[in-house]
Amino acid sequence: MTGSYLIVDDDEVFADTLARRLRRRGQEAEIATDADAALAACTRRPPQRIILDLKLAETSGLQLLPELRAHLPDAEIVVLTGYSSIATAVSAIKLGAVHYLAKPASLEEILAAFATDAPLPAPAPESLPSLNRVEWEHIQRALDEHHGNIAATARALGMHRRTLQRKLGKRPVTR
Repeated sequence: MTGSYLIVDDDEVFADTLARRLRRRGQEAEIATDADAALAACTRRPPQRIILDLKLAETSGLQLLPELRAHLPDAEIVVLTGYSSIATAVSAIKLGAVHYLAKPASLEEILAAFATDAPLPAPAPESLPSLNRVEWEHIQRALDEHHGNIAATARALGMHRRTLQRKLGKRPVTR
């Protein structure tokens, strides 16, 4: 599968490593570390595929996704995140992403997410999620419902804004 890729991630080391690995496979890859650079890259040299980080320094990948889709309606977009939740996955797919992957994802998994005929590896069987994971999912769903507004989400959840910020600053629970 050959094509041109745009990697939108504020982690420059990760983005650079991913771009180098794509180039070694004969792919064209460009990096953008913020929303403005991503939109400029789409205008300058429209990519066929976009790898979009969910959590950018200045904005959310979910906020950038409709803008990218408006500029490039035929581009395939895969959302990649270290802060996965069911709510954000559903939102990303509704906004036009073809797939949603949790970090760390291998290059093979990312490429497979773009391949419409290649199935992704089957997920490992899961047991019931822990209480911490359920709480994380509930917070992410509420945050999505309030369009990323921390204060409104905290009020809806009945918790102090600082408590919510502290919980959001932690890595998500995997199980």
